[in-house]
Order: sequence, then structure tokens, then C-alpha cells
Amino acid sequence: MEDCVGIKYSSVNEGEERKGGHGVPKVSIIPLIFLIFYEVSGGPFGIEDSVKAAGPLLAIAGFLLFALIWSVPEALITAEMGTMFPENGGYVVWVSSALGPFWGFQQGWAKWLSGVIDNALYPVLFLDYVKSSIPALGGGLPRTLAVLILTVALTYMNYRGLTIVGWVAVFLGVFSLLPFFVMGLIAIPRIEPSRWLEMDLGNVNWGLYLNTLFWNLNYWDSISTLAGEVENPKRTLPRALSYALVLVVGGYLYPLITCTAAVPVVREFWTDGYFSDVARILGGFWLHSWLQAAAALSNMGNFVTEMSSDSYQLLGMAERGMLPEFFAKRSRYGTPLIGIMFSAFGVVLLSWMSFQEIIAAENYLYCFGMILEFIAFIKLRVVHPNASRPYKIPLGTIGAVLMIIPPTILIVVVMMLASFKVMVVSIMAMLVGFVLQPALVYVEKRRWLKFSISAELPDLPYSNVEEDSTIPLVC
Repeated sequence: MEDCVGIKYSSVNEGEERKGGHGVPKVSIIPLIFLIFYEVSGGPFGIEDSVKAAGPLLAIAGFLLFALIWSVPEALITAEMGTMFPENGGYVVWVSSALGPFWGFQQGWAKWLSGVIDNALYPVLFLDYVKSSIPALGGGLPRTLAVLILTVALTYMNYRGLTIVGWVAVFLGVFSLLPFFVMGLIAIPRIEPSRWLEMDLGNVNWGLYLNTLFWNLNYWDSISTLAGEVENPKRTLPRALSYALVLVVGGYLYPLITCTAAVPVVREFWTDGYFSDVARILGGFWLHSWLQAAAALSNMGNFVTEMSSDSYQLLGMAERGMLPEFFAKRSRYGTPLIGIMFSAFGVVLLSWMSFQEIIAAENYLYCFGMILEFIAFIKLRVVHPNASRPYKIPLGTIGAVLMIIPPTILIVVVMMLASFKVMVVSIMAMLVGFVLQPALVYVEKRRWLKFSISAELPDLPYSNVEEDSTIPLVC
């Protein structure tokens, strides 16, 4: 007996549908591409550390290689699983279906915490870019107030609707990439190809190098938590992921290739924000100012898209009965009101962390979540080979296993390179999830809070149910 007998997501089988069940317009392909772009990248801001850590040759080769062994597999898995389970909650639902609700909750906890830690970075980076023009924002009470004001303002944008966030992402994405395109054109006559070959293997900061590459090329799966808000996700999601992959990787390689060969490479200079100095050297003050403005605004794009993903993940978990029902409450604009408030509170709480601590901590938690995703992906392929997959990676089970071996090795390396402090804090954070899930189950049994599964969603049978191995999954 085949394991798919017709369980359907009614709202996504109607390809012409433009609005969700709450009367809110769904996200079309162009805003979706830029939402993915900002979930993953936001532009080449922050990639300068790869040159500082390893020099031009390894930086360029690293972004090419990491894109192949990490970004491509993660984007492909997101396309397959996201169209298989086109609902809010994304990877939480994938893991729950394969491994059961306990591990689904752990996936949600680790990924949400990783996302909130990541988002705490962007108001701080924004102020780092503008403090040269407004020195008072460099520290103290003015900086603290500025972080709070920015967080409140950008949180309000999320409250007003995902379609607004999507089109804001389009505008910010174009504005942020244009100065790099212009700078690259100006750099072409000055290119000296020999500079690309500069490398010193005896002087490579492997921890900084790998963390920089990993941080700038991950989070492809984050868009899955918004799948229920996407117009015709079974068709739109795979296409948007493929276009965004080209946009992200091209957006990194183009300025790296042109700028490292157009100016003498002094590795110590290549730290966050150095592209603006290169812009001044190549184009003058006008290009320098444009790029700084683009960098500042790009952080806003990163913030609003990350908060959207985090808050819709909480909404999706509540719709699956993993969190109290009030997390599924929507505002009059159709946005996850409680999820947005929780995510904003987490950002403010974690904004004291340093840049490097934020990257290392979020990478560690993210790695834990990716391991669960890989296991879920393979298990669903093995246990439910005939389940409906509107987009399916053109590989068999053995090919799928081989595809995830390189990124799995990378995950292990990144986790091993974490400092002892980051490792301890991250493991403690994960242990909180191990306690929190059974605590919420107890709360539900005692009826202290109300939990419920949305009537609009199909049943989610778990593939590890031993009593009936032919339970259908999704169709």
C-alpha cells in the first residue's frame, strides 16, 4: 500500500488563490526572492573578515565551495520539504513528522533562539555604520535608546504585514546592491589578477574564516516558516530559492573578485565596513557615502525579514499545538502578534552580546537544528518514499545521503571550532528546550493554558508510529 492517500493542504492546492484564510494578500515571487535574500545575506556587508582571515584566494574559493557544499543542498532540501509541508512552522513540522513532537519542539527552540540571537546584531550594526556621522551613538545612554527605538520601529513594520515587509525588502535589496555594482565597474580598469593569488596557509585564522563563510551562506531554510503565507508555494518556493541563490552568491563574489584585485590587499584592513573604504579609494566620497547608507539600511532589511521568520515560526508551532494557543493569535493585519512581541523582547535582551559572540553562538545553535533537519529529510525519504513531493530533488536515497555528507562534516567542524564559552552557553540553551517541552505538555494536561491544532491544517501523522507503518503523510 502506498503511503499517500490524499491528505491535502486545501489552501495551497488552489493555485489561483491570492489571499490567505485571514483575508491578507499572500506573498508573490518577487518579494519572496528578496525575503530569502535578506534571510540569508542582505548583501556583501560583513564578508570582509574572510579576506582578513585567509587572504583573497581562499576568500573567493571559500564562497564558491561553501555555496556548493552548503547553500545548494540546504536550498534544495528547503524546496523539497517546504513544498511537501507548505505551512507556517516549516522545519519544525518536517522534524515533527519524521522524529515526533519532542524533537520537533527542540528544532523550533534551537532555530528560534538562533534567529533571535542573529537579529540582536542588526540594530547594533546599523548604529556602527552611522556613528561616524553621529558620534553620540557610539556608546552610553544615547546608543541604548537608539537600539530600543530602532527595535520598536522595525517591529511595528512587521506588525503591519508580511507583504509590506516583502516589498520593503525589494527596495532595500536593490538599493543595497547597486553601489557594489557601480564600484565593481569602476574597479575593472584597476584590476591586477596577481592579487587574487595571494595566500599564506601558515597564517590563516580558520575559526574566523569558517564562521564568516558559514554565517553569510546559511539560513536558507528560514523561509520555510512563512510557507503558509506564500502564494502557490508548491510552485513559487522552489523558483524563488533558485533565483535567490544566484543573487546571494553573485552578490558576494562580484565585489570580492573586483575589489581584492583593484586595491593592494592589506589583510589587517579587511574588517567589517572596509568595503566603504575601498569605495572611497575607487570612487570618492559620494560612493563611500552611498555604500555606508546601503549598509545601514541593509541591516534594517535583515532585521525585519528575520523577525518575520521567527514570529511566524512561533505561530506555526502554536497552530500545531506545540505552544499555547495565544501564540497563534493574529493582528488585524494577519501578522503573528504574540510571536512578534516575543521575538522583539528576545532581541532587546540579547543586544548586549558582542559581534563575534553573536555569530559563534547562533552558528552553534543553528548547526544543532540542521542536524535534525538532515535526519528528518533522509528518514522521510526512506519511510515515506511515495509521499507527494511537488518538488523533489532528482536524487535517490543514496544520492540524498551523499549530498548531505559534506555539509554534515562542515557542521561538525564549525561546532568543534567554537570557543568553550560559546559551547557551554549553547549547550545550556539547548538543555532548556529539553526541559521546556515536557513542561508544556504537563501544562496542557493540567489545562493551565489552552493548546489546540488548527482546523485548517491536515493531520500530521508521525513517521515513527510503530502501530501502522502505512499511515499516510502528505499528498
